[in-house]
Amino acid sequence: MRASKSSISILFATMVIVMIGFGIAIPLMPYYITHFQASGTALGLMMSLYSLMQFIFAPLWGQFSDRVGRKPVLLIGIAGYFIAFMLQGLSQNLFQFIAARILAGVLSSATLPTAMAFIADTTTPENRSKGVGMMGAAMGLGMIIGPVLGGLLTKIQLALPAGLSTLLQTTLDPSSGAVVNLSIPFFASALLALLALPFAYLLLPESLPPQARGHAARVNGSRLGALAAGLRGPAGFLFVMAFLLAFALANLESVLGLYGQSRFNLGPAEFGLLMGAMGALSVIMQGVLIGPITRRIGEENVLKSGLVVSMLGLIGLALAPLKGLMVAAALVFSTGNVLLQPSVTALISRRSDPRQQGAAMGLNNSFQSLGRGAGPLWAGAAFDIHPTLSFWSGALVQLIAFVFALRLLGRPVETPAAAQPGGQISPLH
Repeated sequence: MRASKSSISILFATMVIVMIGFGIAIPLMPYYITHFQASGTALGLMMSLYSLMQFIFAPLWGQFSDRVGRKPVLLIGIAGYFIAFMLQGLSQNLFQFIAARILAGVLSSATLPTAMAFIADTTTPENRSKGVGMMGAAMGLGMIIGPVLGGLLTKIQLALPAGLSTLLQTTLDPSSGAVVNLSIPFFASALLALLALPFAYLLLPESLPPQARGHAARVNGSRLGALAAGLRGPAGFLFVMAFLLAFALANLESVLGLYGQSRFNLGPAEFGLLMGAMGALSVIMQGVLIGPITRRIGEENVLKSGLVVSMLGLIGLALAPLKGLMVAAALVFSTGNVLLQPSVTALISRRSDPRQQGAAMGLNNSFQSLGRGAGPLWAGAAFDIHPTLSFWSGALVQLIAFVFALRLLGRPVETPAAAQPGGQISPLH
Protein backbone atom coordinates (compact mmCIF):
# COMPACT_ATOMS: atom_id res chain seq x y z
CA MET A 1 0.00 0.00 0.00
CA ARG A 2 1.28 3.44 -0.89
CA ALA A 3 -0.56 6.45 0.39
CA SER A 4 -1.10 9.49 -1.72
CA LYS A 5 0.95 12.62 -1.36
CA SER A 6 -2.03 14.16 0.41
CA SER A 7 -1.77 11.56 3.20
CA ILE A 8 1.84 12.46 3.87
CA SER A 9 0.88 16.14 3.70
CA ILE A 10 -1.78 15.57 6.38
CA LEU A 11 0.76 13.80 8.58
CA PHE A 12 3.17 16.68 7.99
CA ALA A 13 0.53 19.24 9.02
CA THR A 14 -0.37 17.20 12.13
CA MET A 15 3.26 16.98 13.22
CA VAL A 16 3.76 20.71 12.60
CA ILE A 17 0.89 21.52 14.99
CA VAL A 18 2.19 19.12 17.62
CA MET A 19 5.79 20.27 17.29
CA ILE A 20 4.84 23.95 17.57
CA GLY A 21 3.33 23.05 20.93
CA PHE A 22 6.45 21.12 21.85
CA GLY A 23 8.66 23.99 20.72
CA ILE A 24 6.72 26.52 22.80
CA ALA A 25 7.88 24.76 25.95
CA ILE A 26 11.57 24.46 25.02
CA PRO A 27 12.78 27.94 26.10
CA LEU A 28 11.08 27.59 29.50
CA MET A 29 13.00 24.62 30.92
CA PRO A 30 16.10 26.41 32.26
CA TYR A 31 13.96 29.18 33.74
CA TYR A 32 11.70 26.69 35.53
CA ILE A 33 14.82 25.17 37.04
CA THR A 34 16.12 28.50 38.33
CA HIS A 35 12.59 29.49 39.41
CA PHE A 36 12.39 26.39 41.60
CA GLN A 37 15.95 27.14 42.81
CA ALA A 38 17.42 23.94 41.42
CA SER A 39 20.83 23.26 39.81
CA GLY A 40 22.03 22.14 36.40
CA THR A 41 22.12 18.61 37.78
CA ALA A 42 18.37 18.82 38.50
CA LEU A 43 17.74 20.00 34.93
CA GLY A 44 19.77 17.07 33.64
CA LEU A 45 17.84 14.65 35.83
CA MET A 46 14.50 15.99 34.62
CA MET A 47 15.47 15.65 30.97
CA SER A 48 16.98 12.22 31.57
CA LEU A 49 13.82 10.87 33.17
CA TYR A 50 11.79 12.13 30.20
CA SER A 51 14.14 10.33 27.82
CA LEU A 52 14.21 7.19 29.98
CA MET A 53 10.44 6.92 29.63
CA GLN A 54 10.79 7.27 25.88
CA PHE A 55 13.47 4.58 25.90
CA ILE A 56 11.19 2.17 27.73
CA PHE A 57 7.94 2.91 25.94
CA ALA A 58 8.90 3.85 22.35
CA PRO A 59 9.54 0.20 21.30
CA LEU A 60 6.25 -0.81 22.93
CA TRP A 61 4.38 1.86 20.98
CA GLY A 62 6.27 0.98 17.79
CA GLN A 63 5.44 -2.71 18.06
CA PHE A 64 1.87 -1.87 19.07
CA SER A 65 1.53 0.18 15.88
CA ASP A 66 2.75 -2.85 13.89
CA ARG A 67 -0.15 -4.81 15.42
CA VAL A 68 -3.07 -2.35 15.44
CA GLY A 69 -2.06 0.27 12.86
CA ARG A 70 -0.34 3.65 12.92
CA LYS A 71 -3.30 5.99 13.34
CA PRO A 72 -4.61 4.84 16.76
CA VAL A 73 -1.13 4.98 18.29
CA LEU A 74 -0.46 8.40 16.81
CA LEU A 75 -3.70 9.70 18.33
CA ILE A 76 -2.66 8.33 21.74
CA GLY A 77 0.63 10.22 21.47
CA ILE A 78 -1.07 13.51 20.58
CA ALA A 79 -3.53 13.13 23.47
CA GLY A 80 -0.52 12.46 25.70
CA TYR A 81 1.00 15.78 24.71
CA PHE A 82 -2.23 17.57 25.72
CA ILE A 83 -2.38 15.94 29.15
CA ALA A 84 1.32 16.43 29.91
CA PHE A 85 1.42 20.08 28.82
CA MET A 86 -1.56 20.91 31.04
CA LEU A 87 0.02 19.23 34.04
CA GLN A 88 3.35 21.00 33.48
CA GLY A 89 1.63 24.36 33.30
CA LEU A 90 -0.21 23.63 36.57
CA SER A 91 2.91 22.41 38.43
CA GLN A 92 3.51 24.23 41.72
CA ASN A 93 6.91 22.76 42.58
CA LEU A 94 9.84 20.93 41.04
CA PHE A 95 8.52 17.49 42.05
CA GLN A 96 5.20 18.05 40.25
CA PHE A 97 6.97 19.43 37.19
CA ILE A 98 9.30 16.43 36.95
CA ALA A 99 6.36 14.03 37.42
CA ALA A 100 4.53 15.75 34.55
CA ARG A 101 7.65 15.45 32.38
CA ILE A 102 7.82 11.72 33.16
CA LEU A 103 4.20 11.28 32.04
CA ALA A 104 5.02 13.30 28.92
CA GLY A 105 7.83 10.89 28.12
CA VAL A 106 5.56 7.85 28.50
CA LEU A 107 2.73 9.11 26.27
CA SER A 108 4.52 11.33 23.74
CA SER A 109 6.91 8.48 22.82
CA ALA A 110 4.03 7.07 20.78
CA THR A 111 4.17 9.96 18.32
CA LEU A 112 7.50 10.20 16.52
CA PRO A 113 8.31 6.47 15.96
CA THR A 114 4.77 5.97 14.68
CA ALA A 115 5.06 8.93 12.31
CA MET A 116 8.37 7.54 11.02
CA ALA A 117 6.77 4.12 10.55
CA PHE A 118 3.96 5.82 8.58
CA ILE A 119 6.63 7.27 6.30
CA ALA A 120 8.26 3.86 5.95
CA ASP A 121 4.86 2.37 5.01
CA THR A 122 4.17 4.98 2.36
CA THR A 123 7.53 5.53 0.64
CA THR A 124 9.93 3.47 -1.41
CA PRO A 125 13.46 2.86 -0.07
CA GLU A 126 14.79 5.29 -2.66
CA ASN A 127 12.48 8.10 -1.51
CA ARG A 128 12.61 7.35 2.20
CA SER A 129 15.20 9.99 3.02
CA LYS A 130 12.91 12.60 1.46
CA GLY A 131 9.99 11.38 3.56
CA VAL A 132 12.08 11.37 6.72
CA GLY A 133 13.30 14.81 5.77
CA MET A 134 9.70 16.03 5.61
CA MET A 135 9.16 14.88 9.18
CA GLY A 136 12.37 16.61 10.11
CA ALA A 137 11.08 19.73 8.38
CA ALA A 138 7.84 19.48 10.38
CA MET A 139 9.86 19.31 13.56
CA GLY A 140 12.02 22.16 12.36
CA LEU A 141 8.97 24.30 11.52
CA GLY A 142 7.65 23.65 15.00
CA MET A 143 11.03 24.71 16.36
CA ILE A 144 10.86 27.97 14.38
CA ILE A 145 7.43 29.06 15.48
CA GLY A 146 7.21 27.34 18.86
CA PRO A 147 10.20 28.77 20.77
CA VAL A 148 9.60 32.30 19.44
CA LEU A 149 5.92 32.04 20.37
CA GLY A 150 6.84 30.56 23.75
CA GLY A 151 9.15 33.47 24.50
CA LEU A 152 6.45 35.98 23.54
CA LEU A 153 3.77 34.19 25.59
CA THR A 154 5.86 34.56 28.74
CA LYS A 155 5.14 38.31 28.55
CA ILE A 156 1.38 37.81 28.90
CA GLN A 157 0.05 38.82 32.31
CA LEU A 158 -3.40 37.60 33.29
CA ALA A 159 -5.57 39.28 35.92
CA LEU A 160 -7.01 36.22 37.69
CA PRO A 161 -8.86 35.90 41.00
CA ALA A 162 -6.55 35.42 43.96
CA GLY A 163 -7.30 31.72 44.24
CA LEU A 164 -6.47 31.05 40.60
CA SER A 165 -3.48 33.36 40.28
CA THR A 166 -1.42 31.00 42.44
CA LEU A 167 -1.66 28.42 39.64
CA LEU A 168 0.54 30.56 37.39
CA GLN A 169 4.29 30.41 37.85
CA THR A 170 6.23 33.64 37.24
CA THR A 171 9.89 34.62 37.36
CA LEU A 172 12.16 37.50 36.35
CA ASP A 173 13.79 37.91 32.93
CA PRO A 174 17.57 38.12 33.61
CA SER A 175 18.08 40.34 30.56
CA SER A 176 15.42 42.97 31.39
CA GLY A 177 14.27 42.34 34.95
CA ALA A 178 10.66 42.13 33.74
CA VAL A 179 8.21 39.58 35.15
CA VAL A 180 7.66 36.62 32.80
CA ASN A 181 4.86 34.05 32.98
CA LEU A 182 6.09 30.47 32.80
CA SER A 183 2.69 28.73 32.82
CA ILE A 184 0.85 30.40 29.92
CA PRO A 185 3.10 28.87 27.20
CA PHE A 186 2.38 25.36 28.49
CA PHE A 187 -1.37 25.99 28.34
CA ALA A 188 -0.95 27.21 24.75
CA SER A 189 0.97 24.01 23.94
CA ALA A 190 -1.86 21.92 25.39
CA LEU A 191 -4.39 23.82 23.27
CA LEU A 192 -2.44 23.09 20.08
CA ALA A 193 -2.29 19.38 20.90
CA LEU A 194 -6.04 19.44 21.52
CA LEU A 195 -6.57 21.03 18.09
CA ALA A 196 -4.34 18.43 16.40
CA LEU A 197 -6.44 15.53 17.74
CA PRO A 198 -9.61 16.03 15.63
CA PHE A 199 -7.49 17.09 12.65
CA ALA A 200 -5.59 13.79 12.67
CA TYR A 201 -8.65 11.70 13.57
CA LEU A 202 -10.78 13.04 10.70
CA LEU A 203 -8.21 13.48 7.94
CA LEU A 204 -5.26 11.13 8.48
CA PRO A 205 -5.65 7.73 6.76
CA GLU A 206 -4.30 4.45 8.08
CA SER A 207 -1.02 3.54 6.34
CA LEU A 208 -0.73 -0.09 7.47
CA PRO A 209 -3.20 -2.47 5.79
CA PRO A 210 -4.83 -5.19 7.97
CA GLN A 211 -2.95 -8.02 6.24
CA ALA A 212 0.39 -6.44 7.19
CA ARG A 213 -0.35 -6.26 10.91
CA GLY A 214 0.57 -8.65 13.69
CA HIS A 215 4.23 -9.35 12.98
CA ALA A 216 5.37 -7.56 16.12
CA ALA A 217 3.84 -10.29 18.26
CA ARG A 218 6.78 -12.57 17.35
CA VAL A 219 9.43 -10.13 18.54
CA ASN A 220 7.97 -9.16 21.90
CA GLY A 221 10.33 -9.52 24.84
CA SER A 222 12.30 -7.49 27.29
CA ARG A 223 13.57 -4.06 26.28
CA LEU A 224 17.14 -5.20 26.87
CA GLY A 225 16.52 -8.28 24.75
CA ALA A 226 15.08 -6.16 21.95
CA LEU A 227 18.07 -3.80 22.11
CA ALA A 228 20.52 -6.70 22.04
CA ALA A 229 18.71 -8.23 19.06
CA GLY A 230 18.81 -4.87 17.28
CA LEU A 231 22.56 -4.59 17.86
CA ARG A 232 23.10 -8.03 16.34
CA GLY A 233 21.09 -7.18 13.22
CA PRO A 234 22.12 -5.47 9.97
CA ALA A 235 21.39 -2.04 11.47
CA GLY A 236 23.25 -2.76 14.73
CA PHE A 237 26.09 -0.27 14.48
CA LEU A 238 23.64 2.40 13.26
CA PHE A 239 21.71 2.04 16.52
CA VAL A 240 24.98 2.68 18.37
CA MET A 241 25.50 5.69 16.12
CA ALA A 242 22.00 6.94 16.98
CA PHE A 243 22.92 6.70 20.67
CA LEU A 244 26.16 8.65 20.24
CA LEU A 245 24.51 11.39 18.19
CA ALA A 246 21.70 11.80 20.69
CA PHE A 247 24.20 11.93 23.56
CA ALA A 248 26.12 14.75 21.87
CA LEU A 249 22.91 16.61 21.01
CA ALA A 250 21.73 16.34 24.61
CA ASN A 251 24.94 17.99 25.76
CA LEU A 252 23.84 21.09 23.86
CA GLU A 253 20.07 20.98 24.44
CA SER A 254 20.33 20.35 28.17
CA VAL A 255 22.44 23.33 29.13
CA LEU A 256 22.33 25.82 26.24
CA GLY A 257 19.63 27.86 27.97
CA LEU A 258 21.44 27.80 31.32
CA TYR A 259 24.73 28.60 29.56
CA GLY A 260 23.21 31.58 27.75
CA GLN A 261 21.45 32.73 30.91
CA SER A 262 24.54 32.54 33.15
CA ARG A 263 27.18 33.78 30.71
CA PHE A 264 25.28 36.21 28.44
CA ASN A 265 22.12 37.05 30.50
CA LEU A 266 19.89 35.45 27.88
CA GLY A 267 16.18 35.80 28.71
CA PRO A 268 13.31 33.48 27.62
CA ALA A 269 12.41 35.68 24.63
CA GLU A 270 16.02 35.85 23.40
CA PHE A 271 16.49 32.13 23.92
CA GLY A 272 13.25 31.51 22.05
CA LEU A 273 14.53 33.56 19.12
CA LEU A 274 17.76 31.55 19.07
CA MET A 275 15.83 28.28 19.08
CA GLY A 276 13.58 29.68 16.35
CA ALA A 277 16.61 30.50 14.18
CA MET A 278 17.92 26.97 14.68
CA GLY A 279 14.51 25.65 13.70
CA ALA A 280 14.45 27.83 10.56
CA LEU A 281 17.79 26.43 9.54
CA SER A 282 16.44 22.92 10.11
CA VAL A 283 13.42 23.57 7.88
CA ILE A 284 15.53 24.93 5.04
CA MET A 285 18.01 22.09 5.25
CA GLN A 286 15.59 19.19 5.70
CA GLY A 287 12.71 20.51 3.63
CA VAL A 288 14.72 21.79 0.66
CA LEU A 289 18.39 20.80 0.70
CA ILE A 290 18.71 17.38 2.34
CA GLY A 291 17.17 15.50 -0.60
CA PRO A 292 19.48 16.94 -3.31
CA ILE A 293 22.51 16.68 -1.02
CA THR A 294 21.76 13.03 -0.25
CA ARG A 295 21.23 12.15 -3.92
CA ARG A 296 24.49 13.84 -4.83
CA ILE A 297 26.86 12.42 -2.20
CA GLY A 298 24.88 9.59 -0.57
CA GLU A 299 23.50 9.09 2.92
CA GLU A 300 26.78 7.77 4.32
CA ASN A 301 28.79 10.82 3.26
CA VAL A 302 26.04 13.13 4.53
CA LEU A 303 26.35 11.41 7.90
CA LYS A 304 30.13 11.85 8.02
CA SER A 305 29.87 15.51 7.02
CA GLY A 306 27.25 16.16 9.67
CA LEU A 307 29.49 14.72 12.37
CA VAL A 308 32.35 17.06 11.47
CA VAL A 309 30.15 20.17 11.25
CA SER A 310 28.33 19.50 14.53
CA MET A 311 31.64 18.85 16.30
CA LEU A 312 32.96 22.22 15.13
CA GLY A 313 29.76 23.88 16.38
CA LEU A 314 30.20 22.43 19.88
CA ILE A 315 33.82 23.57 20.00
CA GLY A 316 32.71 27.03 18.90
CA LEU A 317 30.15 27.18 21.71
CA ALA A 318 32.80 26.31 24.28
CA LEU A 319 35.16 29.01 23.00
CA ALA A 320 32.66 31.80 22.17
CA PRO A 321 33.58 35.07 24.01
CA LEU A 322 30.56 37.04 22.74
CA LYS A 323 26.80 36.45 22.50
CA GLY A 324 26.88 36.80 18.69
CA LEU A 325 29.59 34.15 18.37
CA MET A 326 27.63 31.86 20.67
CA VAL A 327 24.63 32.22 18.37
CA ALA A 328 26.77 31.53 15.28
CA ALA A 329 28.27 28.41 16.86
CA ALA A 330 24.81 27.13 17.83
CA LEU A 331 23.70 27.54 14.20
CA VAL A 332 26.78 25.65 12.97
CA PHE A 333 25.96 22.81 15.33
CA SER A 334 22.35 22.84 14.17
CA THR A 335 23.49 22.54 10.54
CA GLY A 336 25.50 19.43 11.36
CA ASN A 337 22.70 17.89 13.38
CA VAL A 338 20.22 18.41 10.53
CA LEU A 339 22.51 16.41 8.27
CA LEU A 340 22.78 13.60 10.80
CA GLN A 341 19.25 12.75 11.86
CA PRO A 342 17.56 11.85 8.53
CA SER A 343 20.65 9.99 7.33
CA VAL A 344 20.80 7.68 10.35
CA THR A 345 17.04 7.06 10.32
CA ALA A 346 16.95 6.31 6.59
CA LEU A 347 19.93 3.94 6.83
CA ILE A 348 18.30 2.08 9.72
CA SER A 349 15.05 1.77 7.78
CA ARG A 350 16.85 0.43 4.69
CA ARG A 351 18.65 -2.21 6.74
CA SER A 352 15.53 -3.41 8.58
CA ASP A 353 12.75 -5.85 7.69
CA PRO A 354 10.04 -3.96 5.76
CA ARG A 355 7.37 -5.81 7.76
CA GLN A 356 8.71 -4.50 11.07
CA GLN A 357 9.42 -0.86 10.31
CA GLY A 358 7.46 0.23 13.38
CA ALA A 359 9.62 -1.92 15.61
CA ALA A 360 12.77 -0.66 13.87
CA MET A 361 11.77 2.97 14.33
CA GLY A 362 10.89 2.21 17.93
CA LEU A 363 14.35 0.74 18.50
CA ASN A 364 15.90 3.75 16.82
CA ASN A 365 13.94 5.99 19.14
CA SER A 366 15.01 3.86 22.12
CA PHE A 367 18.71 4.15 21.36
CA GLN A 368 18.28 7.87 20.81
CA SER A 369 16.39 8.06 24.10
CA LEU A 370 19.26 6.29 25.85
CA GLY A 371 21.56 8.98 24.49
CA ARG A 372 19.13 11.73 25.45
CA GLY A 373 18.87 10.12 28.89
CA ALA A 374 22.58 9.72 29.56
CA GLY A 375 23.50 13.03 27.92
CA PRO A 376 21.53 15.37 30.21
CA LEU A 377 22.67 13.57 33.36
CA TRP A 378 26.26 14.18 32.35
CA ALA A 379 25.64 17.64 30.88
CA GLY A 380 23.86 18.96 33.98
CA ALA A 381 26.57 17.71 36.32
CA ALA A 382 29.28 18.95 33.96
CA PHE A 383 27.68 22.40 33.82
CA ASP A 384 27.84 22.63 37.62
CA ILE A 385 31.57 21.86 37.33
CA HIS A 386 32.22 24.27 34.43
CA PRO A 387 29.74 25.88 31.98
CA THR A 388 31.65 24.69 28.87
CA LEU A 389 32.53 21.15 29.95
CA SER A 390 29.41 19.60 28.40
CA PHE A 391 30.21 21.16 25.01
CA TRP A 392 33.76 19.79 25.04
CA SER A 393 32.51 16.32 25.97
CA GLY A 394 29.87 16.46 23.23
CA ALA A 395 32.54 17.35 20.68
CA LEU A 396 34.61 14.37 21.86
CA VAL A 397 31.63 12.04 21.36
CA GLN A 398 31.11 13.39 17.84
CA LEU A 399 34.76 12.69 17.08
CA ILE A 400 34.38 9.12 18.33
CA ALA A 401 31.26 8.68 16.20
CA PHE A 402 33.14 10.02 13.14
CA VAL A 403 35.92 7.47 13.59
CA PHE A 404 33.24 4.83 14.08
CA ALA A 405 31.55 5.85 10.83
CA LEU A 406 34.80 5.78 8.86
CA ARG A 407 35.43 2.19 9.93
CA LEU A 408 31.95 0.72 9.56
CA LEU A 409 29.96 2.66 6.98
CA GLY A 410 30.14 1.28 3.47
CA ARG A 411 30.53 -2.35 4.51
CA PRO A 412 28.22 -4.71 2.58
CA VAL A 413 25.16 -5.77 4.55
CA GLU A 414 22.28 -8.14 3.86
CA THR A 415 18.60 -7.53 4.37
CA PRO A 416 16.51 -10.07 6.29
CA ALA A 417 15.32 -13.01 4.23
CA ALA A 418 11.72 -12.15 4.93
CA ALA A 419 12.19 -8.86 3.22
CA GLN A 420 13.00 -10.40 -0.15
CA PRO A 421 10.65 -12.04 -2.65
CA GLY A 422 10.78 -15.80 -2.28
CA GLY A 423 12.65 -15.50 1.01
CA GLN A 424 16.00 -14.89 -0.67
CA ILE A 425 18.67 -12.76 0.91
CA SER A 426 19.87 -9.88 -1.19
CA PRO A 427 22.80 -7.53 -0.44
CA LEU A 428 21.86 -3.94 0.13
CA HIS A 429 25.06 -2.61 -1.39
